[in-house]
Amino acid sequence: MEEEEQLRPFMFLMTYMLLKRRRDVNNAHIQRRSEIQRRIRHRQYFFQRQRRMLMMMIAGGIHSNVCIRTRPWTTTPSTDWWERVVMTEFQPSDWLDKFRMSQETFFYLCDKLRPRLARQDTSFRLALPVEKRVAVALWRLASNIEYRTISTLFGVGKSTVCRCVRDMCHAIVALLSAVYLRLPNEQELEDSAQLFLSHWGFPHCAAAIATLHTAIITPSSNASDYANPAGWLSVLSQVAVSGRGQFWDVCASFPGGTDPADILQNSSLWATAAEGGLSPSPPPIFMGKPLRYVLLGEACYPLQSWLMKAYPEEKGRKANHTTLTEPQQLFNLQLTRALRVSKEALSRLRARWQCLSKRNDCGLDVVPTMILACCILHNMCESHGDVFKAEWQSEVAEAESPQPSHKPLISTNMDQSHAEEIRRLFCDNFEQQSD
Repeated sequence: MEEEEQLRPFMFLMTYMLLKRRRDVNNAHIQRRSEIQRRIRHRQYFFQRQRRMLMMMIAGGIHSNVCIRTRPWTTTPSTDWWERVVMTEFQPSDWLDKFRMSQETFFYLCDKLRPRLARQDTSFRLALPVEKRVAVALWRLASNIEYRTISTLFGVGKSTVCRCVRDMCHAIVALLSAVYLRLPNEQELEDSAQLFLSHWGFPHCAAAIATLHTAIITPSSNASDYANPAGWLSVLSQVAVSGRGQFWDVCASFPGGTDPADILQNSSLWATAAEGGLSPSPPPIFMGKPLRYVLLGEACYPLQSWLMKAYPEEKGRKANHTTLTEPQQLFNLQLTRALRVSKEALSRLRARWQCLSKRNDCGLDVVPTMILACCILHNMCESHGDVFKAEWQSEVAEAESPQPSHKPLISTNMDQSHAEEIRRLFCDNFEQQSD
């Protein structure tokens, strides 16, 4: 009994504390519900008031001086220039100067990219039309001007300009590569070989391989790897150009200091050409022998049975003349002439899309895709017969840095004997033609 008397005060205290705790929890729940209901009533009142004011302005045509508070990002700059000037007043020459393509090609491109670029309207804002998104991106690729300038011109945010460029480049690569950047079929190979013979005087050739350096800003890491032989930072691309001056294969995203021979030997073009994928089957006849079509390359590439390059011109010890024979000199002359097709194609590419001729301030994750997109757009414009203005090349020649020259590759035994036999066949052909 005495123990129960001693525990009774403690039991009363515990009971009191539990009841008080329950009451506090109930009061907190009641206060929270009251606050939620108060906020809901306040929000409903605010929306009803705003809706009444908007309905009065729409129904009665009232020009109210009351400023309705909105979020900062919902304020849309003027788009009068795009809607009134470009879409209604631009002449054919204006489309070429500003977008580097005809109006017909522009809307063709918009239709092709619509599945990837179309966006839905929301309750907060209207989505940008596909045509405007493409125009913003093309303006950037063609001029390489700052995002804020394009932002002011088109009445969109700077982040929107950046997103339009990125989205369009990815869409072009995803949707148009299979049409405008692919390996040729047999008929296209024969047409290209005929063009090399008729325009450039080099027989039995399907394409020329060349390199393109695109200037970039200093990367955050491994900056020294991007220094090219000329000393400036760049991204190196390898291109294969047909006799029409269009690109068949492009390998981008390599640091500017990479050896072009390493890029070629690790590319799909190397495997395809070595297996005879760039020649009709069975091989056509050349100088009385069945021979696959060859590709032409500069001195920085390895000599292969399917890749011809010039004979090295070594200076004599006592005389100031070269040690090459007359047929070899003639071969070098004809090969140098034929390689102009790739130089001319790259010159037109950089002139039409000046983001490749000036320093590109995009990130390294965007530049390779941008290069591929520009090559595809080049092929599309050339295929559609869009006018190319010579003044574009003059502008680029004055502003851009000259493309670096690579060191000649020292000859190795890799496929050397058979390749030398084929190169001598071309020497014999040129010697016969000169007689």
